[in-house]
Amino acid sequence: MGLNKHIRSGLVGLVGLAALATPLAAQDSGAWRLAPESDLSAMLDCFEAAGQTLISAHRGGPTPGLPENAIPTMDALLAAQPAIMEVDVGQSADGRLFLLHDDRLDRTTTGTGEAAAQRWAALSQLYLKDNWGWVTPYKIPTLADALVWAKGRTVLQIDFKRSADVDKVVAEIRAAGMAGSVILIAYSVEQAAALHRAAPEMLLSVSVDAPGDVAALKAAGIPESRMVAFTGTRLPRPELYRELDGQNIEVIFGTLGRPPRSIDAVIDRYGMDERYAELGKEGVDILATDRPREAAAALAEAGRLPKAGQCGVSRGG
Repeated sequence: MGLNKHIRSGLVGLVGLAALATPLAAQDSGAWRLAPESDLSAMLDCFEAAGQTLISAHRGGPTPGLPENAIPTMDALLAAQPAIMEVDVGQSADGRLFLLHDDRLDRTTTGTGEAAAQRWAALSQLYLKDNWGWVTPYKIPTLADALVWAKGRTVLQIDFKRSADVDKVVAEIRAAGMAGSVILIAYSVEQAAALHRAAPEMLLSVSVDAPGDVAALKAAGIPESRMVAFTGTRLPRPELYRELDGQNIEVIFGTLGRPPRSIDAVIDRYGMDERYAELGKEGVDILATDRPREAAAALAEAGRLPKAGQCGVSRGG
């Protein structure tokens, strides 16, 4: 058993090292950049006016050999497609902010136990596994490193784990000069209000199931100009999208989720990638997906993918 595990890890190391070449090369040859020219809200308005749908890569767009919530993974995706990156932020026992989705280390790293219970010195020595269980050469990134990488390259959507101190996260975003290139994710009116108080200059992803939800958010002190409406992961609702468009609030819809029932999984199973472009036509401004490459290809074929030279999008250099 031990020998098999050693061989498995060795093979995976080769896969991961091969994948490393892509992110390193991407920085110098043809990588996409999404950098708001003034205000992120204005950038999203520009995409909407141009009839374009933006891809949000769930957990950074992992693929075999490239693990979720890892900088090389996001770098590799930007080499291929324009996209913003959704990441998860946790906090170590000694206060270091880092990217990791699960509360436990077991699935995505070579460690075990609760991530938030360990000090950064221990967490920083672990290697990340990809979604197929292969050990990669990559380690858990700090939020600070991710922000440095993202600046001038793309927008980060920040999903807060229970261990993350909101004020510390906001302070790191501001210190990195990224306040205008992040979207903070809230799952309730109360959380949205708290995030807006902590970071009034930053955009919020807020849950909206009906037009009345916007009124509740406004009553909590959140202006429409700071809202991006997350409208779920199950049923597209063009009528709701039209209501939100009338209030100048961009729409996020998620095709992501656990297979086999997620929309991504259904699209993949039946070979219906054109559905991504149809969602854009129905009013989805930001498509949160576990299949960013396939979704982007479908949008590009339909003429709905953001293009270089407009809305703060560029490629190369």
